[in-house]
Amino acid sequence: MTEVIVELKNVEKSFKKSERQDLLVLDNVNFKMHTGEIVALLGKSGSGKSTLLRIIAGLVNPSNGEVLYRDKPVQGPARGIAMVFQSFALMPWLTVLQNVELGLEALGVSRDERRQRALKAIDTIGLDGFESAYPKELSGGMRQRVGFARALVVNPDLLIMDEPFSALDVLTADNLKSDLMDLWTEHKTGTNGMLLVTHDIEEAIQLADRIIIFRSDPGSIRAELHVDIPHPRNDQEPRYRALVDQIYTLMTTSPDRPESLLAAGGKATDISLGYRLPDVDISELIGLVEEMAEPDQEQSIDLPELVEELSLDVDNLLALTDILEILRFANISKGDIELTPAGRRFAEADILQKKQIFANHLLRYVPLARHIRRVLNERPSHRASEGRFLGELEDFLSEEEAERVLKVVIDWGRYAEILAYDYNAGTLSLDNPE
Repeated sequence: MTEVIVELKNVEKSFKKSERQDLLVLDNVNFKMHTGEIVALLGKSGSGKSTLLRIIAGLVNPSNGEVLYRDKPVQGPARGIAMVFQSFALMPWLTVLQNVELGLEALGVSRDERRQRALKAIDTIGLDGFESAYPKELSGGMRQRVGFARALVVNPDLLIMDEPFSALDVLTADNLKSDLMDLWTEHKTGTNGMLLVTHDIEEAIQLADRIIIFRSDPGSIRAELHVDIPHPRNDQEPRYRALVDQIYTLMTTSPDRPESLLAAGGKATDISLGYRLPDVDISELIGLVEEMAEPDQEQSIDLPELVEELSLDVDNLLALTDILEILRFANISKGDIELTPAGRRFAEADILQKKQIFANHLLRYVPLARHIRRVLNERPSHRASEGRFLGELEDFLSEEEAERVLKVVIDWGRYAEILAYDYNAGTLSLDNPE
């Protein structure tokens, strides 16, 4: 067994939700990372992956548990660990060369050595000729190359990457991934391990030796998969496709919904009042259902094929399929999705019938929508402030998440015509606002 670079022991992280309540973001996370490994942390948005990276890097302290880097507790930014961010995080007033030199300057490296090492890193990452350019002169892909050069110039033992390709177009991202893998396989850097956060399933398979799949609310490890496919990986190879299907199955099956947010004694798709409903636009939901109901579509559709066919972001697809299951418009099994009879009726209905079907399912299967409608029905004025419902949601969610989830249900409720909303007054009612 190779040396352990990083070890996490029972790591938990909570954030203050209110004076009396904490929000648990990470729960009992344990894993080891060894020399020579590329590990991908894969999960839905909001599963705590980025928070975990910052804890490993020493930028955030865990609430409980311990992080060891080379057998020593991480109690602050650890020398030997470098990080690449999604948003590039470059200093706009500094040139490419000066941005790359920043980390070395912080380490107290002399000016001449800084310059020599920075120029070498710039050349290695493919930015030779742009040393004097400012970030505003560069494309997104080139700015991210500066981020990689700045991280690699300090010869990190461990390179941590927080969705480093997600802000780039597909072709630019593929090119940068290919160059990064060439540097890794040809040992052109002093890096002994790479830890990557992503929500892109195929990106994880393309790059990683091991994939750790996170569940949400709170973030915890659901599964761990080894990728025994040599580089460069062919995305049409049977082993590759089988792994894609396996991960889709893990990420779309109901047990990923936290027990604390499921309705007691119900089915796996029965959710509680405080369930973290994803942002799903009604028009997207309708478009997906209608596409799935097309005569040329198979009754049971492979999710990876659906992602490719519709050019959907994986995170967006998972949000849509989550709601389709909750509303009983679709069933998901082993990486395949199939419309239920209700889903087919919804797809084939006209505009007004769609609204009625959606309203019936929304009230029946989404407790928050049902609760709001009941309160409005019971009040003589048939009105209530949004603050009343936000207060209830904050028993389960952070203030920011409570606001987001309430807005989602208000939008769905307005489409279904089960409620009206006056934005200026912050009032929900059964009548259209004047």
